[in-house]
Amino acid sequence: MRKLFELRLPAQFWLMFAGMLISTIGASMIWPFLMIYVSERLAMPLTVSAGLLTINSVCGLISSFIAGPIIDRLGRKWVMAISLLVNGLGYLLMSRAETYPAFVLLMILQGAANPLYRVGADAMMADLLPVEKRVEGYSLMRLSNNVGVAIGPAAGGFIASISYEYAFYGAATGLVIYGLLIAFLARETLPQPVGGPAAVLRQPERFGGYGHVLRDQPYMTFLLAFIFTQLSASIMWVLLSVYAKTHYGVTERLYGMIPMTNALMVVFFQIPVTMLTRRFNPLPVLALGGLLYGLGVGSVALGSGFWGFWASMVVMTIGELVLVPTSSTYAANSAPADMRGRYMSLYGLTWNVAAGIGPVAGGFLNDWFNPQAIWYGGGLCGIFSALLFVFFWLRRPAAEPAPASKIP
Repeated sequence: MRKLFELRLPAQFWLMFAGMLISTIGASMIWPFLMIYVSERLAMPLTVSAGLLTINSVCGLISSFIAGPIIDRLGRKWVMAISLLVNGLGYLLMSRAETYPAFVLLMILQGAANPLYRVGADAMMADLLPVEKRVEGYSLMRLSNNVGVAIGPAAGGFIASISYEYAFYGAATGLVIYGLLIAFLARETLPQPVGGPAAVLRQPERFGGYGHVLRDQPYMTFLLAFIFTQLSASIMWVLLSVYAKTHYGVTERLYGMIPMTNALMVVFFQIPVTMLTRRFNPLPVLALGGLLYGLGVGSVALGSGFWGFWASMVVMTIGELVLVPTSSTYAANSAPADMRGRYMSLYGLTWNVAAGIGPVAGGFLNDWFNPQAIWYGGGLCGIFSALLFVFFWLRRPAAEPAPASKIP
């Protein structure tokens, strides 16, 4: 741990680190319980309630494509700040929403705004950190995020049991504070254009410059496999709270301990796990992570109360420790400097695709088969992602970027 904090990372990295902590404490007061809130507020079938997340994700998918070229041409800073402020406003308005159309409009607003921050932040991180420090940088940023998640859901579960309105206010406050920090204290990191044949050849690109990324076959294969991991994760994060409360009486206050466990594991174990996994080829590491996601999510079907669901989250979190910093670093190292926004945009939209399909598919399995079918489906997605990563590794053993520890 001390070695990582002696890396002499830029001051702006630590600004983002602090802002991530503040905003995550706020946002995580509400997001683990959002499906409970919506389902109870609207009194509609789970498939319909989960469909709101599909609307959110479709808007995020469109926004992610638009965000890449904007961020590569206009810069990172103001796009990030606006995204955070709009998301804060969305949570504030959601505390007053009472009808399905109102929730639809707010899901559209947040779905359009959220990817702008994520793509901008991923690109800014790649701008700030040299290749050899990116694994550690992404790991530290995850540590900040998960310290926030360790605090937010526990506080949010207690607050939501009293009044959801105050939990929404907490989410809005955290996002607005981070947005103001970026607006007033951050500097723009957009790299200056560099001349040369490669830059000239890419100028006439159509499709917003995504043609180059879409022709990068190793990168697109990586994204395909990663989407299935994200499908597994989206089902777990969105539907477990509703499933646990509806079928086993796990209250918001008690359920908050489950995402808190996930966060505390990341806080205490992410750095040592990263120091171990960075020594290996990234693709088998990603395969192991996907397998653990599948086993963790699938095992929810065998649980019958809080401790069973808690154990499933522990297994999935081990997969998260292995997979997420490795995937972020793989994506960043695959991107040319002048196309980081586009590469990280496609990487980020894997969550939008997964969040748009996974919860509504889980709702369908719940409504048409039985509640346990949700978790069998989610588990199979994780296992299938592991098989895809293994296939990619065996077919193209030299195609992937080198592990960070082997880069001179």
